[in-house]
Amino acid sequence: MRDGAAAATRLAGGAPLHSTLDVADPGDWLALDAAVREGAWHRPQFLPGWGHSAPPPADLTQLGESRLALALCHRDGRIRQEALRQSARYPGLLPLVVIRCTDWAEPVREHARRLLREALKVGSALGLASLILRVGRRDRGTFGVDVLGRILRQASPRQLAVLFTDPDRIVRRFAYRLAIDGRLLRPAELARAAARDQDIVVQDLCATAALTAARDEEGYEGVLPALLSARNPRVRSAGVTALRRAGRPKQAEPFLTDRSALVRACARYVVRQQGGDPAAWYRERCTAPNDHELPPGAVIGLAECGNRADAGLLRPLLSHPAAGVRARAVAGLRALDCADAKQMRPLLDDPAAEVVRETATALLPSAKELPADWLLERTSSQRLRHIRVGAFRLLDAHGGIVALRAAVGLLEDPDMKLRTWAAQSVQRWQPPPGARRSDAGVGELLDRSRHLFSDVVLRRRK
Repeated sequence: MRDGAAAATRLAGGAPLHSTLDVADPGDWLALDAAVREGAWHRPQFLPGWGHSAPPPADLTQLGESRLALALCHRDGRIRQEALRQSARYPGLLPLVVIRCTDWAEPVREHARRLLREALKVGSALGLASLILRVGRRDRGTFGVDVLGRILRQASPRQLAVLFTDPDRIVRRFAYRLAIDGRLLRPAELARAAARDQDIVVQDLCATAALTAARDEEGYEGVLPALLSARNPRVRSAGVTALRRAGRPKQAEPFLTDRSALVRACARYVVRQQGGDPAAWYRERCTAPNDHELPPGAVIGLAECGNRADAGLLRPLLSHPAAGVRARAVAGLRALDCADAKQMRPLLDDPAAEVVRETATALLPSAKELPADWLLERTSSQRLRHIRVGAFRLLDAHGGIVALRAAVGLLEDPDMKLRTWAAQSVQRWQPPPGARRSDAGVGELLDRSRHLFSDVVLRRRK
């Protein structure tokens, strides 16, 4: 739970700590602290007799764990300090001691830090790592992070491995940095971690450390396969670049057609360093427009390193049987500034959404030159959704009354996202320069969309 006020009320009534909070969730502890600090000022019933004007009690020894948790969060620094003296009786209150280590009151802060130094061991540090690192982002928060690092440097690789799968990416980053600094993981383990983790900081940390260790130990066998097969392009690109250092540049060629532009660029770098010509390699593969095995990456790769003369190889691929190849051919022609509107127009009716998306993007600069009625036909509900979206992108870029007519027509589209986009287009529509103020068509269109405006705004628009 994250409702700190509700948790504080339950604790004030004597509810056990473990049944009130998710004690493993740092957010629950922080929410409780914030709620009690506020509630103890306005609602002294949390701690009867401990209001703003009442003196703090001299003795808190009679308080149980739940009420002592509230005292550790109290707005009065004297109460917090007295509660810290009693907190050693309840190890479950250590998370609140961590929070008090950043307390604004120096006596409270110093007392809490002394307690944390004494109480924190490897086992408790593993459970408190997420909270300590979150509190560490506050003012005066570096103390807890330093203590955590010092304790976890004593942990075994097996103990520290618990943090490698923590849902908090900040914890995983911290743990991997400790493991790398302490040389606790082999290069192959670091490579697998880079390939597995979803956080880009962890990916970069582990991939860099794996390659550095592999180079120092002269062994890439367990590292490169994991990096090259990773789903994340940043990790794959690190592996591809390392092929040159590993003396395996020929293995970079298959990555010239990778789905990621970053990986393709790294592969081209490795091939060039060995005297190869990536552009010629791409041209050789794009010369057969009906090749069913042609990878889409070869098509866009040619555009990335070729020149405008290569448009002649890309145009026949606009009718390739594979949708991925057609889409990359459109994107490639646009990248080479060779997109011909007349040739591209039929692709707005393509059954593949990715092809229509790329086609609409390529046609945007010439949207005003396209036949408006032809585009309006493609916003009909009888058309596939991606065709309606592509046509409307172009009509919206066209502007003027044509754009307004298209947007109003889509206000009843079966697709909710398209309806929302159309409504936003109507609301921001402005008449083009030189439009006739007496154009009755505009008034009719605005009347059909009156639910989008207040009466005042509608009158002003009309």
